[in-house]
Amino acid sequence: MKVVVETNVTIAANGRDTHASLGCQYDCVEFLEKLASVKSRDQILLDAGGLILDEYRPYLNYKGQPGTGDLFYKFLHDHMYLDKRVKQVSISPVADETRGFEELPANSLDKSDRKFLAVAVVAKGAVVNALDSDWHEQATFIKALGVPVKQLCPAHACPEPAA
Repeated sequence: MKVVVETNVTIAANGRDTHASLGCQYDCVEFLEKLASVKSRDQILLDAGGLILDEYRPYLNYKGQPGTGDLFYKFLHDHMYLDKRVKQVSISPVADETRGFEELPANSLDKSDRKFLAVAVVAKGAVVNALDSDWHEQATFIKALGVPVKQLCPAHACPEPAA
């Protein structure tokens, strides 16, 4: 499977400064450990311009410690030029505020999430989310683009509709 990992997954896996439940944190840890495992055949997707890594940077540690999110970040840096495990794809930012990227039609997705979606569209991958409800709220639009979203913590990211 090809996946783009939303920043909130790495933050929850670190277990610091997060509103994620312990169960959600565990699910994020387990997912990232499997993804970075030597046995994994999954491919992690990044943008070639470094926008995703730039978003990770304030929350994660290059040393790979002390959390699993940090370990994942180090894994990306150690493997980002090995096309088998980490693939970098080109996306094209545009000044059009309704799109954000050339690869996307007009949309109301949070601007900070558009890079993940653009990468998934180009590479035909899935977005992995833990805590951001935007991925659930924009599900119809995202599905129309052919991008699956894996919700690691549905209790957090998929709020019940208002009665």
